[in-house]
Amino acid sequence: MLKLQSAQMACNKLYIASLNSGSNGNCYYVGNDEEAILVDTGISCRETEKRMLRLGLSMSNVKAIFISHEHTDHVRGLSTLSAKYNLPVYITQGTLNGCRFNVREDLIRPLSSTQTIAVGGLEVTSFLKIHDASEPHSFLVSYGSTKVGVFTDIGAACDQLIFHFKQCHAAFLETNYDDELLSKSAYPYFLKQRITGGKGHLSNKQALDIFVNHRPSHMTHLLLSHLSKDNNNPDLVHSLFSEHAGEVEIVVASRFVETEVYTIFEQVSEHSSF
Repeated sequence: MLKLQSAQMACNKLYIASLNSGSNGNCYYVGNDEEAILVDTGISCRETEKRMLRLGLSMSNVKAIFISHEHTDHVRGLSTLSAKYNLPVYITQGTLNGCRFNVREDLIRPLSSTQTIAVGGLEVTSFLKIHDASEPHSFLVSYGSTKVGVFTDIGAACDQLIFHFKQCHAAFLETNYDDELLSKSAYPYFLKQRITGGKGHLSNKQALDIFVNHRPSHMTHLLLSHLSKDNNNPDLVHSLFSEHAGEVEIVVASRFVETEVYTIFEQVSEHSSF
């Protein structure tokens, strides 16, 4: 008997959301139906809980926290959130040493470059990034063949970033500043140099170059992240990327509110079977 199957089949779904993205706090959710991780905890425990509740996401699904680096906007809520929910914290020793507060010792898990860690059905691969922090890392989260990258706070696009970006079905990608807005801003010279000096942040143009030249054909969502409050504009960067997006959905992750939850999956073409 002939069974006509759908030409496109969703499998290995991942659900992603930015709970907050910017210099005032960063926190990203990636999970499947049963387990999830948070990448960075730069907003308070209470605010994290409120935003997840509004999105219909359960803290009971969160099984681990991964920390990219020690800057306050990435770790502000770490101590309280990890202790309240007994969440293991994957963090490099250098990053831990740079934190200004204590993380419960029994919750600390070592993190190193090019390491892949299993969290239930999820696999989280870490790799070094270029940023002015101690042992800063980016992450690629996989569930089966579906992959989501969290790539923020990057001074330059290294080979490792390009390699992992090319695998992504969706990614959080930093678009921190517009060159013209930053050049005309009231920021002091030393701060402008820090941002643009190769160990600070990605500009809109730098991020666009990564997207245009290295995005895989299977990418469906790009979440533009860590926008500067003073040196960028959500409408400007959304318009810039939309011109080149094709079928990729472009989302600007806000520094004020959470995004919606996006469902990410690999689309598998199937032939008819008997």
